[in-house]
Parts: sequence; structure tokens; C-alpha cells
Amino acid sequence: MNKNLKSVKNKGGREWLSAFIPLVFFVALLSVLSPQFLSASNISNILRQVSVYAVMAVGMTFVIITGGIDLSQGSLLPIVCIAVSVVLKNGEGSMILAILAGLLAGALSGFVNGVMIAYISIPPFIMTLGMMNALRGAALLITDAASVETKYAPFRFIGTGSFLSIPLSVYIFVIVAIIGYIILSRTAMGRYIYAIGSNKEAARLSGVNTKRTLIFVYMVSGICVAIGAILYIARLGAAQPIAGQSYEMESVAATIIGGTSIMGGEGGVIGSILGAIVMSVIKNGMVLLGVSTYWQQIVLGIIIVIAVVMDLMRKKVASTKNS
Repeated sequence: MNKNLKSVKNKGGREWLSAFIPLVFFVALLSVLSPQFLSASNISNILRQVSVYAVMAVGMTFVIITGGIDLSQGSLLPIVCIAVSVVLKNGEGSMILAILAGLLAGALSGFVNGVMIAYISIPPFIMTLGMMNALRGAALLITDAASVETKYAPFRFIGTGSFLSIPLSVYIFVIVAIIGYIILSRTAMGRYIYAIGSNKEAARLSGVNTKRTLIFVYMVSGICVAIGAILYIARLGAAQPIAGQSYEMESVAATIIGGTSIMGGEGGVIGSILGAIVMSVIKNGMVLLGVSTYWQQIVLGIIIVIAVVMDLMRKKVASTKNS
């Protein structure tokens, strides 16, 4: 391995503070504005909701660190739900096989994205935008625009059950986050991912198999979506073919709020998890305060813009200091 590549650090420093500070602020604010906010039932509800976003944000973190983006995340969610529902057959089929089918659907989607981006050099934005529309159309076609359901109790327990008063889905997203953190901060693959985001050509010249690494990154994103989709349908018991709309944007927002640079090369899983919690806290707070869903979309858009502006300002300050 090239000496320059060995010197590449698995960057995952204190970017998470950019999410932690807003989280403390919004929790304090909403606890004053709404007496229900800090109730045990509402906190449990927030944790169950954030599980889906948090897992998806872990996958998006891998992608954005390389300088890419995965706009197909939201559209992949109903495809995974369909695969799980079809194999499970409300308990007539194997639950393990159903979960594996969902994970396979996610991995396959990510593999296609990765291959087209790595080998055909299609820009990530264009490739995943095309995949987003293709998957959404496929979900509508397969289901004939009808919802898919699963009422099998053992499977539903994944999304609705608790252990030691903590939702089971929280343990799952924490495990996913820990695995993602270890890969990015403690492995050679993590160094490759950061190196590609910092300078793809320099990484290639240093001996990094950039094509294989990009395929891995998009497969991670697809698998994370699959896990999130399993938690989603296990909690709700049903999924519309239009489920997951705008989830990719919320995943991007959580990742950027958490300090991952939209330009690539910087960021980490911890910040993305905190960013996902910030997004869920804000959404939950707006619901408790009776804010219109239309305004919720406006707020989401504003948050994304502010997060990107802050990222660019942080980059500018850092480059000024270095110069």
C-alpha cells in the first residue's frame, strides 16, 4: 500500500457537535412548549420513528463521504417491504427467509447503483435519481398501487416490541451504527472511503480499488435501507407503494446536520445518528404543536439548506486557517 494512503486518517472527529448542540436546544425548547414532549410514551414513539431514519442515515453517511449521494433510498423502502411481505405470507413463509429477501433486495439495488457509478461513470446524482424513479414505478406496478400487509405477530415484534422498556428497534439501529462506526474509523476500507471523498484520483494512484470501494459503499446504503424498511413494515404492519417518499432527503439532512460534508471526505456515523434524532425531534415537536404537514416540508427544506450552508462555511474557514 502507498505510504501516502497509510497516512490517511479515518476522519470522524467532532463533527457530531454540529448535531448535538441543536439537539439539546430543540429538546429544551419543545419540553417547554409541549408538556407531552418528555412523556415516556412520546419518547418511545420518537425512538421507534428515528430507528428507520437513523439506519438509513448510516448508509447515506458512507455514500456522502465518498462525495456521492443516494436518492434511491426512499423508493427502495417499499420494494423491500414488498419482498418481505411476499416471502413471509403472514407467517406461512419463513420469517428468516423474508428478512433475507429484504436484505438481498437492498443489496442488489445498491450493487446496481455502485456498478453503474463505478464502471460506467454515471454521476451518482443521475444514477440514483433514475433508480429512484424506476423503483417507485416498480413498487406501484407490482402492487397495482395497493398496500402490502403483514400481521404475523413474531415479525411485528421486531418493530413494536421492547426489551428493558427500550424499543427493540433502538437496539437494532445502535448495532448498525456501531458496525458502521467500526468500518469507517477502524478499518482499511474506512480509509479508502475517506480517501475517495478527499481525492478520488489520488486514492486510485495510491492503490485504492476505487471501483470495488464504491460498489461496497452503495451496497451498504442499500442494506441499511433494507434494515430500515424491515423496521418500518414490522412497526406499521403495512406499507403503501408510495411509502418512503422524501425519506432520502431526510437521510441526507440528518447526515449533513451530523457534520458529514456534502463535498465528501469528512464525517462520521455518530453525527448522522444525532442528526436523525434532531430531525425526528423536530418532526415530533411540530406534530405535538399542531403544525401543518405542509409547513413540516418547508421546515425540512430550510434545514437542509442551512446545513449545507454551514458545511460550506466550515470548509471555507478550515481552508482559510490552512492557508
